Amino acid sequence: MTISELLNDKQVKPKDKTEIISSWILSGSISVKELIKFATSSKDPVKATCIEALEFATKITPEIATLDCLAFVSTSLAEKAPRIKWESAKVIGNIAHLFPDNLGTAIRNLLSNTEHPGTVVRWSAAFALGQVLKLNTKVNKALLPAIENICQREEKNSIRKLYFAAVKKVEKG
Repeated sequence: MTISELLNDKQVKPKDKTEIISSWILSGSISVKELIKFATSSKDPVKATCIEALEFATKITPEIATLDCLAFVSTSLAEKAPRIKWESAKVIGNIAHLFPDNLGTAIRNLLSNTEHPGTVVRWSAAFALGQVLKLNTKVNKALLPAIENICQREEKNSIRKLYFAAVKKVEKG
């Protein structure tokens, strides 16, 4: 069965589709490159499902991610669809530690998403930015003050807590 056939199968529940694609990635039945190529030319709901499958897979095995994967999800953060934004952010949170020197686009787009009206988009951006902050790289010099500003305007405690936890971990060293 191909990705397209699976996604067009009305008898398979959406969550099951995501899990199946994720298992295909983890087993090597399809490559991350193949999934990205398929997702790139797909409509937003399908693209979001593909990115969610990447998120599931990278949570279990982050090492399956490539620089192309990072580039894909980093640019996907700027898409209009909220689900694409939040799934992309979660992938970045899962894989940031693998690419500490290649996070410029991701950080810029994540910071932009901290102003999104959707709580899930902002929460996912906070998760990813927190993971980047915990890497304790040279970007922290600019990222830490930006996160402090975000915390001052963020009304949701659940989102502020993500930032505070990351800042606390960095301060402990």
